Amino acid sequence: MENSRTTVDKATDKFLRSLRERNVSPHTIKAYSGDLANFSSYIGSRKWREIDHITIRGFLSHLYEKGLGKTSVARSLAAVRSLYRWLAQEGVVEQNPAALVSTPKLAKKLPRVPTVEEMNSVLDGEMPEIASFPERDRLMLELLYGCGIRNSELVGINVDDVRLSTEAVLIRGKGKKERYVPFGDAVKSALAAYLSVRQMTLSESHKNTPALLINQRGGRLTTRSVGRIIKKIAVAKGLSPDVHPHTLRHAFGTHMLEEGADLRAIQEMLGHERLSTTQRYTQLSMKHLLSVYDQTHPRAK
Repeated sequence: MENSRTTVDKATDKFLRSLRERNVSPHTIKAYSGDLANFSSYIGSRKWREIDHITIRGFLSHLYEKGLGKTSVARSLAAVRSLYRWLAQEGVVEQNPAALVSTPKLAKKLPRVPTVEEMNSVLDGEMPEIASFPERDRLMLELLYGCGIRNSELVGINVDDVRLSTEAVLIRGKGKKERYVPFGDAVKSALAAYLSVRQMTLSESHKNTPALLINQRGGRLTTRSVGRIIKKIAVAKGLSPDVHPHTLRHAFGTHMLEEGADLRAIQEMLGHERLSTTQRYTQLSMKHLLSVYDQTHPRAK
């Protein structure tokens, strides 16, 4: 069986193994695995020296013909580029033909971020009636918007990660990277209200878990549940049904920037590895700056 596996197949296996060893996110590995399987079946039994940038362009055309959108094709190209970078490091190939292929131009689609007023309307006042566990749900919203954390990071928080004395929470981010994120009074009071109810829920369900956020059966909350709850509450409070946990992270970054926070500090809090990722927020707040400029600069009127 091993002999029927192509050069690209074998290299892909080793490449994915090296990603796992580097603690790359399972989502990334899964995406690369699918994209590289497509690449491998397109390339067939060709050897590395028989693959050039024209071959790779052919692969992208083949994906378009299969009905894939620009975003998926761009991701496939990124996977092939990463594979080649690794092959070069391993000394298998000398150049990266995928580097000569330009990435499909993607429309810069930035999510519409709820305004500060909209966020306040969601967080102020009572939780809507549909909130089955109002103290927990308020804390979830406050943590997502107040700390700008990812959904996966939110469900990973344990009670011991919350440092009340320093008003910071330990977050385990992508690739097992840890960071401390500060929180304010809103999170603090939501925590105080929730912790006693959490204790009651656990004793009633005869469960014990280190998880901060639990379901009514006393188990750790899942990312899927978080997404469902956030959407339900947002819609009940008059926000768009497009709202998901990541929207609140975007709102955090954008509102911090609009209020004059330093880009590096925001990068640190969001746990972005590259500043260029954080700079997407400057595009969002640029709109805000332009409207402020138009309204306030004497020469703009």
